[in-house]
Amino acid sequence: MIAEETLVKELKAKATQAKAFELLVDLYKQRLYWHIRRIVLDHDDTDDVLQNTFIKIYRNIDSFKGDSKLYSWMYRIATNEALQFLKSKARKAGVTGGEIQERMANNLRADVYFEGDQIQLQLQLAIAQLPEKQKLVFNMKYFEALKYEEISEILDTSVGALKASYHLAVKKIESFLKGD
Repeated sequence: MIAEETLVKELKAKATQAKAFELLVDLYKQRLYWHIRRIVLDHDDTDDVLQNTFIKIYRNIDSFKGDSKLYSWMYRIATNEALQFLKSKARKAGVTGGEIQERMANNLRADVYFEGDQIQLQLQLAIAQLPEKQKLVFNMKYFEALKYEEISEILDTSVGALKASYHLAVKKIESFLKGD
């Protein structure tokens, strides 16, 4: 595995950029796919957002200063791209962001790429009810097992606020699943 510092140098050097970017895509494509998928829920939409994410990473790699880890920077881009996609989709449909999330969660039943059972579908419906920040924190902590410090870098929020958001998200999900 190539060291992150070396990869960044190769990404910024014109002579090695194409090969380094290919490696970057191979290394992070799956992780970023699932991160985005948990936000936008639909496979085809996820592919579109993932492609836009990598385009943005490629175009902006020179602005990466190394203040955070490379994957944190990429996750931030992926998160922003996914959220922008949802806002745009909601605007085009003339509904709120929450309504578009609920519609997309309900569409999982018909999604051939969704491999979950009824319990996983209920969990996705519960997550769709959460406010945006709680949803992001829950997904990153629960599904991706990221540490609060890593989530803090990605979302640019304090660890204390993230812990509170996660706790509230868990309580709301439990309540939804119990039918309260």
